[in-house]
Amino acid sequence: MKFRLSYRKRIILYFSVVIAIFTAGIILFEQQQIRQERTKSLENMLESNADFFYKYIEKQSFTFPENVEQLDELIAYFSDNLRLTVIGNNGSVMYDNLLDENAMENHLHRPEIQKAVGLGEGSNIRMSESNHIRYLYYAKRYSNEFFIRVALPYEIEVKPFLNSRNSFMYFILLFFIICTLMMFYFANKFSKSIKELKEFAVNLKNENPAKTAFEFPDDEVGEVSAQIVENYNLLKENRKKLAQEREKLLQHFQYSEEGIAIFSEERKKIYTNSHFLQYLNVIVDKPTLEDEYLFSDPNFEEIVAFLDSTNRPDNVFSTRIEKSGKQFNVRVIVFEDKNFEIYISDITKAEKRRLLKQEMTNNIAHELRTPVTSIRGYLETILSLEPKDVERQQMFIDRAYIQTIRLSELIQDIGMLTKIEEAADRFVKEPVRLKPLLDELESDLSEKFQENNITFALDVANSVVIYGSRTLLYSIFRNLIENSIAYAGRSIRISLRCYMETDEAVYFEFHDTGVGVEEKYLVKIFERFYRVNEGRTRDTGGSGLGLSIVKNAVLFHKGNIVAKNRPEGGLLFLITFPKIKPE
Repeated sequence: MKFRLSYRKRIILYFSVVIAIFTAGIILFEQQQIRQERTKSLENMLESNADFFYKYIEKQSFTFPENVEQLDELIAYFSDNLRLTVIGNNGSVMYDNLLDENAMENHLHRPEIQKAVGLGEGSNIRMSESNHIRYLYYAKRYSNEFFIRVALPYEIEVKPFLNSRNSFMYFILLFFIICTLMMFYFANKFSKSIKELKEFAVNLKNENPAKTAFEFPDDEVGEVSAQIVENYNLLKENRKKLAQEREKLLQHFQYSEEGIAIFSEERKKIYTNSHFLQYLNVIVDKPTLEDEYLFSDPNFEEIVAFLDSTNRPDNVFSTRIEKSGKQFNVRVIVFEDKNFEIYISDITKAEKRRLLKQEMTNNIAHELRTPVTSIRGYLETILSLEPKDVERQQMFIDRAYIQTIRLSELIQDIGMLTKIEEAADRFVKEPVRLKPLLDELESDLSEKFQENNITFALDVANSVVIYGSRTLLYSIFRNLIENSIAYAGRSIRISLRCYMETDEAVYFEFHDTGVGVEEKYLVKIFERFYRVNEGRTRDTGGSGLGLSIVKNAVLFHKGNIVAKNRPEGGLLFLITFPKIKPE
């Protein structure tokens, strides 16, 4: 576990470091100034000594080395540690009171001599190469005759003088101590508010509402901290209410029979429900997965023109679009922030329901009358035949049998529809993996595929799962395939694929490459007992209820299905199953 100091300790540490650095800086600066002043003072003293020795040498008209004894006597009156060196212009040592000048090397390249050559005087603190003692040297050039160099031992004379203590350092240290104590006081006071805020934040992170009341100090920081907590509590309450309203709105959008989409001012999608993309694909000329495609489709020119208008008399506009045998009401609402909503409503649905109710009884009676009449006629014919006419009897018995099968299938389909509408709760719902179900369906219909030279292409991932009735899901896709086999023609291709899966819904596309259906009939193909080609349907034995069962079974799963002709030829079905959680 990583060690971490508390906020209070970190404040104390940080400010202690800052104050310590500041104090050390002041002390170092002050000491440096004192060192410079005292060094300058020593250099002035050494310069005075050099001038004194020069005047003495000049007055006595000294010659070297003849008169060095008098110079030794004079130096004796100065400090015992004072070193005097007379150096010629060529760098040769003419005199040194401590060393044998004859044994000393040329001094022209010594730092202090070099400075004196250029500036007339120079100083330096260094180790003597002659006797290996550290000196403060001062050299001065006189009348282009020679240099006089005066030096004091650094460790003995100069360093103690330069490093002598003073009262200012004690004052600075006292200042540091006082600042540290004040910092302790204010850090304790300030960190109390921070500690309360930290505890408040930890409670939020851990979702622990145990402590809701916090006591902050009576100061500016405490007042700000209290306001933060109060504003958070208000924000939390408002966010909770907003989330509840948002959830209600999204549920309304999701289960609405209208296609609803919300776009930004830049016409980027913010939200769409599953119906919107489904309706959009019915209206546009070619399939799309992009909701923004509607802004470039000619069917929505009026909507785009309204959005582009700068002088709109109203923020609401609606129009009707007729496509693929269906009519849609498209409505747009522009909000104050320039975002807008688009609604697509299938207004043919109500009319279809009304017609369905009117025709239901007549259609059932009509469809049942045909096989019953045929069976009755065949039986009457059999009764009128001679007993020995076995061949003709068998022929009419076979025909009657075919009609009974048709009647049985018709009753079964009617029963399926009635059960979906009137007793939907009798269908068991469970998570159904579509791929195994469709593989089973392909196997069941393999003989029909071979008989009609039909290619079946299946593209559904193993991960696709729909919560619903396995029986109805099987019935949906079987009826679609049998519809294509019966009416699309021979030597065709049937394709079923899951072209998109989101967190909200699963989207399927089913199509064949057959003859398709005229646009005027597309709106009716899901109606009960409706047949595009009545005579052909009688020949194939269809009941006219297959696609109606498909439609109602899809609605049972809260889904949606639409049909349209493919530009390449054939009939296309777009199916949407919303992802509903198990109850």
